[in-house]
Amino acid sequence: MTRWIALVLAVIGFAGVDRAYAQETGSEPGAVVVTIMPAGATFFTEGKTTNGPSFGNYDLGGGATVNFNRYVGVEGEVTGSLGVSQQLLFAGQSVTQTTPHFLNYSGNLVVQSPTRSGVSPYVTGGIGGMTLFEKAELGINSTETFLTSNVGGGVNWYSGRWGLRADYRFIAVQSKDNAPAFFGAETRYGHRIYGGLLVNIGRR
Repeated sequence: MTRWIALVLAVIGFAGVDRAYAQETGSEPGAVVVTIMPAGATFFTEGKTTNGPSFGNYDLGGGATVNFNRYVGVEGEVTGSLGVSQQLLFAGQSVTQTTPHFLNYSGNLVVQSPTRSGVSPYVTGGIGGMTLFEKAELGINSTETFLTSNVGGGVNWYSGRWGLRADYRFIAVQSKDNAPAFFGAETRYGHRIYGGLLVNIGRR
């Protein structure tokens, strides 16, 4: 009888340790973290030489981060930047027009600092591409793709398998000689913000 009591107490003790370990590791990034981005926005500043207008688009998309350890990982991201109707100052005229759609894709290095409370601030940077889709009304007569770079940071918060994310990126879009005057004939700069849902997968 004494042996059974000792065995039961040992099992309970191991279960408690395992539960505590799971709670501790669940409050930090796992081996893979998937980001679902339901809402965000990108704002491009006005061009200096071509008078390309400033404008903003609605963003959504997702990404996945592979973490090598608690502090360093790499992230791949694909987002759509959807045009919205707005006032544009373009070609010397103020017009109300829907902006063109973009497809963005990038690879980034992520350096983070997890805490026991589940909060994980991070900095990130990388390179990628941006595809501008045709919109004849704005003089964009074909689909164009540009090289991009980005730097930024934000904060993740984990609670077990789920979490939340707030992210900011400064984006530079490299110019092309044959790009339309509306966008891409000179280097353009943008600011992107978004809120995301995190899915924490696996232990390292």
